[in-house]
Amino acid sequence: MTHDNSYLLGYIVRTHGTNGNVVIFLDVDYPEDYDELDAVFVEIKGELVPYFISNFNLQKQANAIVTFEDVNTIEKAQALVGSSLYLSLDELEELSEEEFYYHEIKGFTVIDQNQGELGIVREVYSLNGQDLIAMDYQGVEILIPTAEDIVLKADKEQKHLLVNLPEGLLEVYLDNTSDAENIPDDAD
Repeated sequence: MTHDNSYLLGYIVRTHGTNGNVVIFLDVDYPEDYDELDAVFVEIKGELVPYFISNFNLQKQANAIVTFEDVNTIEKAQALVGSSLYLSLDELEELSEEEFYYHEIKGFTVIDQNQGELGIVREVYSLNGQDLIAMDYQGVEILIPTAEDIVLKADKEQKHLLVNLPEGLLEVYLDNTSDAENIPDDAD
């Protein structure tokens, strides 16, 4: 398994008890879809290593208490804390033509319906319940909210992401860089 044919499922956030259990955060829209997992790939030193699940107990707010086979001490569990969890792309459900997974749009050209071609999708961040698409525009990182009225369509064939950016969004990012350049050297 490689990073190219897998997707990020979540993270191991802490240990639970003294018998090797861990708490994982599922960074997905529907955590309940994953409550019957048999195995995951744990990223260890850049490599994806398979870990088999013997018990999976979904909690509230996308957390689950997990028991991995052969992880039966707190020391073994502690060594996994902070690791990323991955699944094979083959595990993903097929989406409708209008829907997309975030990993699919990396490298897509962002096209605003009013301003035309803007830049390339670099990354998608999930921050405090708000997903943001990162795009480079005129040498500045622009973060685009993933709201349905802003991100209109992903054309997978053309590798285009059609958006309707809120008025002034680009200027907010561009003005901040010019303001920083105009601060006098003797400002306290």
